Amino acid sequence: MKTKLERNLNLFDSSMIMVGIVLGSGIFLTTGIMVKALPSATLIILAWIIGGLITLAGAMTYAELGALYPEAGGQYAYLREAYGPLVGFLFGWMMLLIYMTGAIAGLAVAFAEYTGYFFPGLSLGKIIFATNFDFFNLNFQVSISAGQLVGISLIIFISTINALGTGLGKIVQNISTILKIGLIAGIIIFGFLFGKGNPIDFSLNPSLVSTTNLMSGFVLALIAVFWAFDGWNSINFVGGEIKNPGKNLPLTLIWSTLIISVIYVLINYLYLYALPLNEISGVVRIAEKATSSLFGGTTGAVISAIVLVSIFGSLNGSIITGPRVYYAMAQDGLFFRKAGRIHPKFKTPAFSIFIQGLLACILTLTGTFEQLLTFVMFISIVFWIAAATAVFTLRKKYPDKPRPYRVCGYPYIPVIFITTSIGILIITIIEKPVESLAGLAITISGLPVYYLWNKRSAQNKK
Repeated sequence: MKTKLERNLNLFDSSMIMVGIVLGSGIFLTTGIMVKALPSATLIILAWIIGGLITLAGAMTYAELGALYPEAGGQYAYLREAYGPLVGFLFGWMMLLIYMTGAIAGLAVAFAEYTGYFFPGLSLGKIIFATNFDFFNLNFQVSISAGQLVGISLIIFISTINALGTGLGKIVQNISTILKIGLIAGIIIFGFLFGKGNPIDFSLNPSLVSTTNLMSGFVLALIAVFWAFDGWNSINFVGGEIKNPGKNLPLTLIWSTLIISVIYVLINYLYLYALPLNEISGVVRIAEKATSSLFGGTTGAVISAIVLVSIFGSLNGSIITGPRVYYAMAQDGLFFRKAGRIHPKFKTPAFSIFIQGLLACILTLTGTFEQLLTFVMFISIVFWIAAATAVFTLRKKYPDKPRPYRVCGYPYIPVIFITTSIGILIITIIEKPVESLAGLAITISGLPVYYLWNKRSAQNKK
């Protein structure tokens, strides 16, 4: 009998995965950059509220798709059903080649960077191997740091945990996310109760910048907010393992988005309470500076420890969800056949987890993931729009197919998300035209691979 994925994720488990993925390091780093572009406390808070509401619109849209196709792969399956296997494959190709593996590499390196705060010998700056070599009259420098090895070790460790069982992976996720939420809630509560803050100037334009600059600053701040929410749709990748998905997947998407939004608004309110705008502007480690101001002394060690917990949970959640896309591709004959097999003992797509971990380790060593993630920004938004539009396509294509959940406010809610995403897409093209075209080229590079796999799959069926 063929081993299949088991539905062993309840509502709490899936919520912890989603919240854990989204709440990474962005919450501790984003606000100072936003204030530099938008020097208005009122508009900063408004940007987080609007970002939360738009993400909620996307979550509600994806909730209908997830309830309609509660299977492994999530967005891959929706794109395949709405537009055909090629579009679904290109999404999976982008996920495997850059998006998920690059994100995992980035999280692992960020973990190593904060580990270096406590153990300098394990930092990214501690070079343990370096060499130069010539290739076709070009000189290349290769170096490996202790921090990179820490990141690789972490990827291997968490990948192994999740290969040994979804139950083990979800326990790690639940503990790390609960701890993360508890620590952030502690900062917020103690900050407001015992911190030495200042009255917040809620005038709309305290710095008296021009209306044009204020509007452009708000748009830039809103983009930063959207990327802080990035990863909310990853929970759909494990749709095939969620119990009662017609009910629990929509609840997970909606409930978790609300939790994340409230945390983001409150923590940013605390930052504004802790420091005046001019002291926040441009500060990258805003959480550290704000808490130091609130409680006195230096809180670098405390914040670094919290960031480590936060990144660990986000990394674990990403490693849980990503391989389900490659597993679904393999099930359709569009990837290595072994990637479509479930381990008979551990009931996990172990080979898919291995492939993802291997590529993420390579990106961690090469250090190219940051540039690759910049390239993929544009195309990932394209796939957001395509998936959201699939709600309309699939309602027309399969009007009688049972839909345990229908998006509230249809068609307005999906249209809001699609329209906003198109706006972000246009701004991304304007701001980063070269990177956008590079991301498109990387995705299109999957075309010959698709036809190769498709041909091979057709031959195997004969």
